[in-house]
Amino acid sequence: MATVFPTKSNLIQTKKSLMLASLGYDLLDRKRIIMMREMMKMIDRVNEVQSRIKTTYSRAYAALERANVSCGQRTVMAVVSGIPERGGIGVRYRSVMGIEIPEITKEPRPALPPYGMHDTDESFDEAYTAFCEVRELICEMAQIESGVYRLAKAVKQTQKRANALKNVVIPRLSETEKYIRDYLEEKEREEFTSQKVVKGRKNAD
Repeated sequence: MATVFPTKSNLIQTKKSLMLASLGYDLLDRKRIIMMREMMKMIDRVNEVQSRIKTTYSRAYAALERANVSCGQRTVMAVVSGIPERGGIGVRYRSVMGIEIPEITKEPRPALPPYGMHDTDESFDEAYTAFCEVRELICEMAQIESGVYRLAKAVKQTQKRANALKNVVIPRLSETEKYIRDYLEEKEREEFTSQKVVKGRKNAD
């Protein structure tokens, strides 16, 4: 314990510091719980999105195989090479207890397929739609994983700070408060005893 001169003003200041440290710990603990809840919700979505990606990939490749058979692989390759690459992916952020969580924004899928209809059939359309869904699901997965990573890092930092308050700062301030209080109480008792002795002597005279 650091040496603190045992005065009433230092006792008041120590009590104030202890109160603020306890309040800080409560706030950090609440922040940690809220971030943990948000992170667990994201983790629950991971399994769902992974399952949807797997299912949609299987559907897309099955439809592509059917399109290769019905339309011809050369025709399919020619049509695919003429489809423009889609961009329009951006990132915005939302705040969870001061932590910036990314949200991926995408341009809406075109209302009409960006290829001619005379060389393709229903199986090609199904493959195109399924691969577009896969693209959107992968963007969602990237968003979730990035959010989980940021929250996990913030939870770890918050827990570290809360532990420092709980295990180091608060016990040290409590010890200091007790030391000053005990010292002042002992001093008051000594002064009271001295006053009684002096008063007794005066009465005796």
